[in-house]
Amino acid sequence: MESGGNVNAAMEKDPDHYQEAMGNGVAADGLVAGAGDMPGLDVGEAQLDDFVGANPEYNEEEEERKYFRRKRLAVVKNVLAASLGGMLTYGVYLGLLQMQLILHYDETYREVKYSNMGLQDIDSKMLMGINVTPIVALLYTPVLIRFFGTKWTMFLAVGIYALFVSTNYWERYYTLVPSAVAIGVAIVPLWASMGNYVTRMAQKYYEYVNYKEEHVLEQERAPRGAYNTYIIIFQSVFYGCFHLSFVCAQMPMLFFLNSYLYDLNHTLCNVKNCGTLSKGMLPGFNATVLQSLPRSINLIIVESVLMGAAFLSMLMVLILCGSAYRPTEEIDLRSIGWGNIFQLPFKHMRDYRLRHLFPFFIYSGFEVLFVCTGFSLNYAVCAIGLEKLAYVIMAYGFSAAACSSLALSMLRLPRQAPLLAGAAVHAILLIGLFCWAPKPRGTGQAPLLYLVAALWGLGSALNKTSLSTLLGMLYQDKERQDFVFTIYHWWQALAIFVVYLWSGLPMKAKLSIMLLTLVASVLSYLWMEHKLARHVLFRVPKIPKPRHKVRGYRYLEAENSDETGSEGESEQNSDGSQEEQAGRGRQRHQQKRAYEQALGEEDGENVG
Repeated sequence: MESGGNVNAAMEKDPDHYQEAMGNGVAADGLVAGAGDMPGLDVGEAQLDDFVGANPEYNEEEEERKYFRRKRLAVVKNVLAASLGGMLTYGVYLGLLQMQLILHYDETYREVKYSNMGLQDIDSKMLMGINVTPIVALLYTPVLIRFFGTKWTMFLAVGIYALFVSTNYWERYYTLVPSAVAIGVAIVPLWASMGNYVTRMAQKYYEYVNYKEEHVLEQERAPRGAYNTYIIIFQSVFYGCFHLSFVCAQMPMLFFLNSYLYDLNHTLCNVKNCGTLSKGMLPGFNATVLQSLPRSINLIIVESVLMGAAFLSMLMVLILCGSAYRPTEEIDLRSIGWGNIFQLPFKHMRDYRLRHLFPFFIYSGFEVLFVCTGFSLNYAVCAIGLEKLAYVIMAYGFSAAACSSLALSMLRLPRQAPLLAGAAVHAILLIGLFCWAPKPRGTGQAPLLYLVAALWGLGSALNKTSLSTLLGMLYQDKERQDFVFTIYHWWQALAIFVVYLWSGLPMKAKLSIMLLTLVASVLSYLWMEHKLARHVLFRVPKIPKPRHKVRGYRYLEAENSDETGSEGESEQNSDGSQEEQAGRGRQRHQQKRAYEQALGEEDGENVG
């Protein structure tokens, strides 16, 4: 009763204060003078603990699992966006170039539309710019990738392809030729950065799957072969999408240009020999292929659609593709010095693994351009007409896209199997083409031509997917991948330049060169695998230490952690005792050993 009396007294003394205290959850007894320890405060503290304390239903392991699942989905999104962006970019480029060359070939179109402007001369200089410029790409591609980063190099190259499309609105020498040279500059950086990007995504996916492994937590090198499964899968997806670009490239032909073309009886009336008996690029082909000229407004509409697709591919790379490296990794990659970045591609060529793959790199460039020019014109068009060209290329593209999934057999079979199987398919086809001369205007041979195109697509898919996968397997260090893929696509570009030069040779000479190159490629590759099986040491250049100019929070963990180590460091004077100097020397030695293990050394093999 005493407590009740105190409460009543408190209410009479200050009723408003009492009501406020009750609303805040404080016991009335706590307001009474001389109430003692004020137990109502314990209730408030308990409520505060409930509000800001740990949620008893929170499962840290489950939340971590959900976080890395989102990371893995983001990696898949990156790979699909890069693959579809590359497909649209290359499809738009090939489709526009094909339509442009066909229109400019027709003499009536040239005279009516552009009079004496010399479109054929412009076209020859365009092709020269596209094929000759990549010869020097090895000098600048690694610098571009390290300066802009992998993603932004992709975006820049895709933008240059879109620029090429935009120049076709106003077809003049000063628009077409410079844009063609720009395309030549961007070819090797685009595909080198694409290959590097897909391989890095495979490595990141492995890290997000095995996020609890100690080497992932400590950001150390993964065990040899740990990334292989994901590299195989991601490269198969990428090349499955890439080969669909040959299908996309035929859309302008199918839905626009085919309705303006003469049939084969007109265009092939003067053609005497096809296939292995032909020489050059389809001699005797009629100089007029358009039975009516397309209206300018229709050309503008087609080019606008292609420009929209190119712009869409730019947006996909810009918005949907995430970064290939962490920001600190990007800093480290470019901080080794621009002189070293310039030299390292050449130094990597001392590695016998790459040297033995050079013939396959060259053949990879030969075969893709041969199917688009030599086979398509001297076999397919010569037999069944220009109006069927789109269907032949589509047969090749669909087959290559579908058969890219056959590279997944590397998950169960030896890694040599798909590459050698693709080489065997192409060798059989080359021998068959060497002995085959289709009859001009022989439409009954169409099924056989489609079959050859599809089988060639099978060989191309196995060739390209296996080569990129093999490079990702052999060079798992993220500091080397941009150099390796640059070398691969540079040799491929050189081969395409050679095919451009040999356009006037007899078909038998072209087929002989390709067959000899293929045989040399297989023998060289098998010798490389033999040397690896015998554990013959290979030379890979040492990646220099990053040389950071500014000390930020990232680089303050140890004294002089920014600087490149040297033999004279231990001889520098210091104010400390000899024990301190020895301790610092041991620390530098341990840091150097750890750095070399993480960056440069291939499981203790020799470095050059």
